[in-house]
Amino acid sequence: MNDLSFVFALLLTYQAKHFISDYLLQTTWMANGKMKPGWGFLYPLTLHVLIHTLLTFTIVMVVNPSLWWLALVDFAAHFTMDRIKSARSMLGRFGDPERQSFWISFGFDQMVHHLTHYFIIWELVTNR
Repeated sequence: MNDLSFVFALLLTYQAKHFISDYLLQTTWMANGKMKPGWGFLYPLTLHVLIHTLLTFTIVMVVNPSLWWLALVDFAAHFTMDRIKSARSMLGRFGDPERQSFWISFGFDQMVHHLTHYFIIWELVTNR
């Protein structure tokens, strides 16, 4: 497979991984739990992010097992961004979908996740 086809295949794979992790496998308990005050967010958020991490780990192990640490990058980036987006003291205060601020924070969250995936893809392609 040439480099361009490889990049395209990884982009499709990571789009599917993101959809599966964020929309098919994220339960209401996880989504709502990420917004809990204090340390109540920790377990639901960690479980949600572990799903992302395990799928990234699986992809990386198929492509280049020596880059296993990229799953930890995904864990750290996803955990941090989702906490920032969900915490009522941070972007979570923009929780009204009728307001533009909600969609800006939602879009920022999605952009950070995609940029994380692009970094992982870059590493996988350049260390092929």
